[in-house]
Amino acid sequence: MTTDTSAPPPFDPSAPLAAAPDPWASTDQPSLRAGPPYHMTDMIAAEPHLAARLLDRLARPDSGAAALAGAVAEAATAGQSIVVTGCGTSEHGAIGVAAILRDGLRRSGRVVGPGTVVAAQAFEAALDPQPGGLVIGVSHEGGTAATNRSLEAARAAGAHVAIITVTGRSPGGRAADIVVETDEMDASWCHTIGYLSPLLAAAAVAGHVAGQPVDGAAASRLLAAGAAEPATAEAIAVRLAARSHLIVIASGADRAAGRELVLKIEEAAWVPSAYRDLETFLHGHLPATGESTGLVLVLAARDARVERVARARGALVAARGVGIETAAILAADASAAIPADLASAGRLIVPEAPELPAPVAALLGTATALQLLTERIARARGTNPDPIRRDDPRYAAAADAAEGA
Repeated sequence: MTTDTSAPPPFDPSAPLAAAPDPWASTDQPSLRAGPPYHMTDMIAAEPHLAARLLDRLARPDSGAAALAGAVAEAATAGQSIVVTGCGTSEHGAIGVAAILRDGLRRSGRVVGPGTVVAAQAFEAALDPQPGGLVIGVSHEGGTAATNRSLEAARAAGAHVAIITVTGRSPGGRAADIVVETDEMDASWCHTIGYLSPLLAAAAVAGHVAGQPVDGAAASRLLAAGAAEPATAEAIAVRLAARSHLIVIASGADRAAGRELVLKIEEAAWVPSAYRDLETFLHGHLPATGESTGLVLVLAARDARVERVARARGALVAARGVGIETAAILAADASAAIPADLASAGRLIVPEAPELPAPVAALLGTATALQLLTERIARARGTNPDPIRRDDPRYAAAADAAEGA
């Protein structure tokens, strides 16, 4: 595939994105642009508008979200487990979906234990399927083999099966009893829409469960705010791009965002990166870091905020002590509680959005911010995020070989 050196066509971020092909087919590699705006750039700009459209569609009583809400409530009331599963970006989406559904069940007045709603990686879920209960797959295009195998294994084990995906015409959609369709496709292989869409779908499902529809306008504003500081993101990106490896730390509902940021940086900018839970980072990992390390703290979770902020300050102090370049993506009140000198590369600040449920506010608030930061790190390193390096024949062959081994 050749790189297109001409100017990309005008992009309207408010217009609906393309639907899945009919008949269904997996996507081809995105067209290669010589420089920004990349397809990823366009997708980030589209997300606030997508959120308003998707939440409006899924708020309807005849939507897949309403049907899935009924299955979630029924499983929880019967004391059955609910497992959310996916791979890659969709695995991180699944972690976020699980957090949002747990919160929705609690807001509905149901008793929710630690094992009521859990996330599982799809390959592992297929090997050890959920016996009974409800299994929810997350797959942007609906063609991920490992996720579809996990749904098939769950059904064989007696579970009720659902999926959050772009269309029910996909292989994953055809394997499920309930389909929550997100309708609009990501134009970049460095998925941004693919991460956000299941979070929005889960927010709609949780709204049906709790009888409290999510505020679509508030969600749209929050996503726009997360991408509203491109100059700050660029300044942070330049500092982080100079490091040989990056670590992302997070806690609570922010763990999905932390994992997704690591994947995005490795896909888009090719910087070796690792995720650590906030407390885990301080238990043996610090000796492998130093002046060549960059660190990003993600902290927007509202629950146990005082405890999370206190431990985050400790982690940043420790990082500063060994010369790590530090940055942060923070909700406004958390940012006010963390001294400025503890984020040496800078910080992206997102609103608290108290009108949204706590995990929804945290996950939506950080989604566009982490994506913007990733896109700017790719720019700083001179990499094109869209093909996730599959435009290099070696990496394309490696991916093919993994599937054919």
